[in-house]
Amino acid sequence: MTATIMIPPVAVRTGRSLVDGELFSRLVTFLVEHEKRPRSMAERIMDQALAFLWMSGHSQDVPLSPSTDVDPGWHTFMLHTREYARWCQEQFGRFLHHNPFNGPLGPRDAGGIRRTVAAIEAAGFTVDHELWGTAAECNPPACCGDGGGCGSN
Repeated sequence: MTATIMIPPVAVRTGRSLVDGELFSRLVTFLVEHEKRPRSMAERIMDQALAFLWMSGHSQDVPLSPSTDVDPGWHTFMLHTREYARWCQEQFGRFLHHNPFNGPLGPRDAGGIRRTVAAIEAAGFTVDHELWGTAAECNPPACCGDGGGCGSN
């Protein structure tokens, strides 16, 4: 008879775990009210934006960029200036600035999005591939055009 070894499940790392529940709820509510996103989608966007921000702050050697679906989450957090500045200081010891890029060679090209998703996954975060436009049925730029997320509202 062989012994069965039970391996405990690996804890899933989420972006939402990077802020307290009250702040996460306020950020999601802002997305619902100002970006007109359904609550379930707003929660997904904020989760991915927080994971992206954490990775961006810890990866200064590789340029990362949010997809067009994830970027509103970053904008939402930045508009909560006190909380955003405090969080950046606690997480990285510095303020994480937003510098928008446009054009085909900017970080929102398909390669930049794939690098970003790979970095987030390598850091142990769950990636919502639909919001990044990297879901199996939707690989940028074929269906997303700009290399951002598919299904933008």
